[in-house]
Amino acid sequence: MIRLNCDMGESFGIWKMGEDEKIMPYISLANLACGFHASDAVTMNRSVELAKKYNVTIGAHPSYLDLIGFGRRSMTCSLEEIKSIILYQIGALNSFCKAHGTNVSYVKPHGALYNDMMRDENIFKAILNAIASFDKNIKLMILSGPKNEAYIYTAKLYGVDLIFEVFADRHYNDDGTLVSRMQPNAIITDELEVMQRIKSLQDNGYIQSINTQRLYLKVDTVCVHSDGDSALALVKALQKVIY
Repeated sequence: MIRLNCDMGESFGIWKMGEDEKIMPYISLANLACGFHASDAVTMNRSVELAKKYNVTIGAHPSYLDLIGFGRRSMTCSLEEIKSIILYQIGALNSFCKAHGTNVSYVKPHGALYNDMMRDENIFKAILNAIASFDKNIKLMILSGPKNEAYIYTAKLYGVDLIFEVFADRHYNDDGTLVSRMQPNAIITDELEVMQRIKSLQDNGYIQSINTQRLYLKVDTVCVHSDGDSALALVKALQKVIY
């Protein structure tokens, strides 16, 4: 079964991002920001409380320490730093989970850290190392692509299971990577097109790249973003397609 996931809990102080309260009832997995690219202590607490209210599985959404750039800028970090920032952010979110009688079930790195993890095996291993040292029951969500088996093999060395993700509202390059957000056509805003892509993935096992190449992808979960103008309508529509 394909489950819907969404990046959430990304407000910060008086600055509000997304419509978490309205979207949460329609998803299965909530990727909650942990304070490095967005969120704060109050936001994390409220986000965990909201997720528990709707029985939504909670994932940590850690990033580089980049509040100004919303975690979308790659940073040069040592592998020790990568492991440490992952541990720091999982621990922060998990403290709120424990306070509400729940727990962090998986990790999905955010933004540039997610992209760097998929490009650099050493960063991927550093993140696995952090998760394994914290709790091997926590899974790691990664971008589904042509090299899934290699990622599975490496993750098994650390005793960590993977969750394979496909993006409903992002264009893909022919090699299975995401079109950069720096490009004007990176985001798909047409609701019907997004729904057709996911229906094709369900029925045929593939979606089309930006150049109409078929990409056959293993999929455990589909991601949609909560910060668009039509985010709520899109989530509701996809929920009907998936479930």
